[in-house]
Amino acid sequence: MVLLTTPQQQTPLVTWEKLPDDFILPDDAVENIPQPPLAAALTDALGAANRIQTEMLIAANFGIVANINKKTVVKAPDWLYVPRVLSVGAGVIRRSYTPNIEGEAVGVVMEFLSDTDNGEYSVRPTFPYGKLYFYERILQVPTYVIFDPYEATLEVRRLENNQYILQEPSSGGFWIPELKLFLGIWRGTRLGLNINWLRWWDEAGNLLLWSSEQAEAERQRAEAERQRADEERQRAEEERQRADNAIAQFEAERQRKEVLAAKLRELGIDPDAE
Repeated sequence: MVLLTTPQQQTPLVTWEKLPDDFILPDDAVENIPQPPLAAALTDALGAANRIQTEMLIAANFGIVANINKKTVVKAPDWLYVPRVLSVGAGVIRRSYTPNIEGEAVGVVMEFLSDTDNGEYSVRPTFPYGKLYFYERILQVPTYVIFDPYEATLEVRRLENNQYILQEPSSGGFWIPELKLFLGIWRGTRLGLNINWLRWWDEAGNLLLWSSEQAEAERQRAEAERQRADEERQRAEEERQRADNAIAQFEAERQRKEVLAAKLRELGIDPDAE
């Protein structure tokens, strides 16, 4: 009799090593057209709201590195946030990021679904490792976001007791504590692209505007201010005209009285006599 048993999965040996300079990063094609503008819009809104600090790392399709069982593993989420990283030298371009030795742990990762399965839900525990497994068990990222721009579905997972728990949205959206902001879906147009976007809202429920929206709002404020200034100038001009008319009427009345007084004097009547 042969007893079949399920092999137990051993705990992987994880070390943190900077990516070698000669390591060739995968040059994968963008999985879907909305991916770059979705990521750019998230970062743009944070920048426009002055919520990006120099010590942060916010990037899109950027490699996160871990060494698992003596193999280098690189995953490039569609969008990521690290609260604090070590600075690199002047003129040095950051090619990738290794947590713990180049800065703090990754705080938020996001994946945008495409028409093909790219492992966003994969818990594969062996090389090259599924994304969900990598973020949950290896990197232990506190917040993992999966967004489907085509179906307008948003899932947010929070790490609790070393395991991702699917969150329920509140009336303001999904609370992202690392950024102290709500995250939700907004349908509209940006840069000529009308799709479902991910947007940020603050604790008071105010939408964080994109820089283009801020510029348009500023243009509208400037236009409204110009119109108010024009109206004020028009009111001042009307007031000046009323004053000029009053002076003209006063002068006409004075001249009429002088003509009348002259005629009375011609008749031998003193106009000033009581």
